[in-house]
Amino acid sequence: MKKRIVVLGAAESGVGAAVLAQKKGFDVFVTDMGLIKDHYKQMLDERNIVWEEKQHTEELILNADEVIKSPGIPEDAPMVLKIKEKNIPIISEIEFAGRYTNAKMICITGSNGKTTTTSLIYHIFKNAGYNVGLAGNIGRSLALQVAEENYDYYVIELSSFQLDNMYQFRANIAVLLNITPDHLDRYNNNMQNYVDAKMRILQNQTEEDAFVYWADDPIIQRELNKYGIKAQICPFSIIRKEGMIGYVADGEYVINTPIAFNMEQEELSLTGKHNLYNSLAAGISAKIANVKNEVLRQSLSDFEGVEHRLEKVARVRGVEYINDSKATNVDACWYALESMTTPTILIIGGKDKGNDYTAITDLVKKKCVGLVYLGADNTKLHQFFDGFGIPTVDTHSMKDCVEACYKMAKPGDTVLLSPCCASFDLFKNMEDRGDQFKQLVRSL
Repeated sequence: MKKRIVVLGAAESGVGAAVLAQKKGFDVFVTDMGLIKDHYKQMLDERNIVWEEKQHTEELILNADEVIKSPGIPEDAPMVLKIKEKNIPIISEIEFAGRYTNAKMICITGSNGKTTTTSLIYHIFKNAGYNVGLAGNIGRSLALQVAEENYDYYVIELSSFQLDNMYQFRANIAVLLNITPDHLDRYNNNMQNYVDAKMRILQNQTEEDAFVYWADDPIIQRELNKYGIKAQICPFSIIRKEGMIGYVADGEYVINTPIAFNMEQEELSLTGKHNLYNSLAAGISAKIANVKNEVLRQSLSDFEGVEHRLEKVARVRGVEYINDSKATNVDACWYALESMTTPTILIIGGKDKGNDYTAITDLVKKKCVGLVYLGADNTKLHQFFDGFGIPTVDTHSMKDCVEACYKMAKPGDTVLLSPCCASFDLFKNMEDRGDQFKQLVRSL
């Protein structure tokens, strides 16, 4: 009798998992409490995979041998709790896909910088002529690519939610950029639960593997002592100090091993201190994978960056508009503000994830000449920021927000959308938020 796999959630990861499961001979059922996008329905229908939407039919789910859960579904969702009661194993799409490929896995996690670093590593590998796929939180799902492609390498962006349901999966190169408070609403407002999820990127690594990490992150430093790390450790810093595989000093970007590499810092295409970390992590990963120095130099200098991450939109009447909609936590906004060199009007707000805005207090007071709140409920922002003596405007739509910024800004200012919050109160997702911002700015 065929083993039965039930897939919870029918977006990119869920549908990819269903396609792979069917290809591997499983009896597959896909179920989603929301509406399934037409594109995904078509993919399922073309393969005769049974699906349902707007409901979870218990008798069709609780007879599963294994459940693949989309990362966006919380661990305490009612159906997830029922599956756990039945002791049915729950895994992630990445865990499932990893069973069916021998490709080398370059996996990137961290609270901030994941997408930029993942995209940069992929860019370097592509330029080096490697047979490589881009997956995880970015690009097409790993499972779909394992089903339909035959790559030698995968560069995978991993969120804490994906890592939560990964058990046997092994990263050949694991990159941990930083750990700062994020998604605490999903971790019972317990920071250690979130930290533990991030550290799962180390699980199953062997002496043949590499662990690339930012050596100056206090939480990572504290946590490392808890793990018997077998992999080759590759720490990096933006200051030169003993034991670093990579660092930046005296305007020079340096990687010491496995083959020495250096280039002028000003030749790096990505600017800002936060991007030095991303460029170091990517460069070290590339050198571990034997990318030639000339390819690495070229790739680090011609990478165009990531949409919605400190993306320059337009200059209108002497005012620069920057889209940093990917800044969905306070730390990401800190990096954005830290890189600002002109008086800044900051757009902030959205679905708060248990945020503590204290970390950006000094930068807001130092750099901001205006604050525009953008959210369904801006009460917490008013309570925290209104006493700073900086002009504020309360808005509840992107149209009103951009109009308020246009009125407030003077020539020489920068308008920065770096919201600190998730987007789901007013927008479909952070891309929708960034796209609306760009469209409205360009029509000013």
